[in-house]
Order: sequence, then structure tokens, then C-alpha cells
Amino acid sequence: MKQLDLTEEVKVGIADCKIARSPQRIVTLGLGSCVGITLFDPIAKIGGMAHIMLPDSTQFTTVTNPFKFADLAIPILISQLKDTGAAVSRLKAKIAGGAQMFSFGDPKKTMLNIGERNVCKVREVLKKEGIPIVGEDVGGNIGRTMILETETGKVFIRSTGKSIKEI
Repeated sequence: MKQLDLTEEVKVGIADCKIARSPQRIVTLGLGSCVGITLFDPIAKIGGMAHIMLPDSTQFTTVTNPFKFADLAIPILISQLKDTGAAVSRLKAKIAGGAQMFSFGDPKKTMLNIGERNVCKVREVLKKEGIPIVGEDVGGNIGRTMILETETGKVFIRSTGKSIKEI
């Protein structure tokens, strides 16, 4: 008889961020051009996830939700993990999303490719923060669901028409 999985799921919405401890799972749906970022401390077994929509808050005069932006959400996520007991020096990142969901005809018009710009900014911010990216599933033109298991640090990606894969 199959065991019931009673692991609590913490859901992360669009332009949102959450922290969880083992044995919880963190899940975000609907990663198209958005990027999901997981940070995990394997010793403390604490993880966090942000679901960002845009790369750079400095392009806007009013910012009501810092979790929309890679440049603001990632430092906040790091701070929250640190406050919860994670060691920044042990954090490892995995990222997913950044798809080009719509075709604009001219592939050279990268300003329109928000997914690619999101991925570039996420990489830049993580590098600046000194956090290595140890897994990723980015680009393409498909939506994704991202799941972080805080017991193991494993991250799984589910995409329409594809089998679940670990990154």
C-alpha cells in the first residue's frame, strides 16, 4: 500500500517569496518569462524561493512590491534565510523559467525578451551576492512549475508535455 505524502507544501505566488524548513516543500506555478529562484542551506535544511517577474526595479518610479524584481527580491530572500538560521556561506541557488512565451518576429529585439533579461539579472545578482548557481532550467518557450524539497535540497521542474526532471 502506498504511503500518503503528508509533507506540507508552501505555495509561492507570482511576485512572492517564502521560506520553509525540512520536511516542507516550496512550490511555485506559472513560470513563463518569470524566474523562480531557490536558495538552500543543506546543513540547516532551510530553503527559500522567490518568483520574480522583472529584472530591474530602477526602471520604475514606484515600487509597491519588491518581490516583483530580481534586484530587490534576491537580497531580501537572502536576508530572510539568514534571519531564519541559514548560513549565507552555505547557500546554493537553482533557477528556472525565463522562457520567451511570445514571438515578436525579430529575434534580435532582445529588449522584448523579458525572460532572457530576467535570467541575466538573476545570474548577475546571485554572482554579486557570492551564491553559486548549481542547477538551472531556463529559456525555451514553455511554462514551468518549480518544487524545492527542504529535506534534500532537490529541485524538480514540471513542464507541460514533459516528464518531471531534477535540476
